[in-house]
Amino acid sequence: MIPIKTESAWKGTSNCRTCGIRDMVLFADLTEDDFKMIHAPVDDLEFGVGASLFQEGASALGIFTLRAGMLKLVRNSADGRQRIVRVLRPGDVAGLEALAHAHYDSDAVALTEVSVCRVPLAVIHTLQAQSPRLHQKLMEKWSGALKDADDWLVDINFGTARTRVSNFVLKMRGALDTQTVTLFAREDMGSMMDLKMETVSREISALVRDGVLAQLDKHGRVYRILNLQQLQAA
Repeated sequence: MIPIKTESAWKGTSNCRTCGIRDMVLFADLTEDDFKMIHAPVDDLEFGVGASLFQEGASALGIFTLRAGMLKLVRNSADGRQRIVRVLRPGDVAGLEALAHAHYDSDAVALTEVSVCRVPLAVIHTLQAQSPRLHQKLMEKWSGALKDADDWLVDINFGTARTRVSNFVLKMRGALDTQTVTLFAREDMGSMMDLKMETVSREISALVRDGVLAQLDKHGRVYRILNLQQLQAA
């Protein structure tokens, strides 16, 4: 873990170019002088695959902006089953529910190696007190995250297996290169789509065989979309 000061993150000296601190517009109204008034550090953290950033029900200490990699948010049911409710990618924020109550409402687990900035709640509360507009933006971001989670589940949990997998692939397109898709473990993908792991693997292989996707790596994680129209029509 390498702690960095909020001021450094604001200036971009900590490689925060894709971090939510700068891109999610939460701090758009603040100047560097505002940041100098904040003494709590922003933690620059890295986690390996499978590592937990926080757990459902745990006391919330801060929010996490994702700089690199992918996270899954997991809810635990009363009967012990787990359900992935959303996948987060660079620029997304985990733990926004901490702004409304004192605990996290899901597990946050690294799907890949990840790099995050952990912003302490003390920092957020200080900024909220200084900027009513920031408070509004935070609430809008949280509301948007809830809607995104609902949209994710609706789009990938209805229709045939081909439809679900195709919609999932479309959602996993890169922000800058929309023709490139980065996937992850088939078991996790199946959990999100309510499909068996074997079904997910079979459908992806079929998309490659039909010339819709091209596999770019030997691990079956990175693909290029060759026929967007056919993918959207599935």
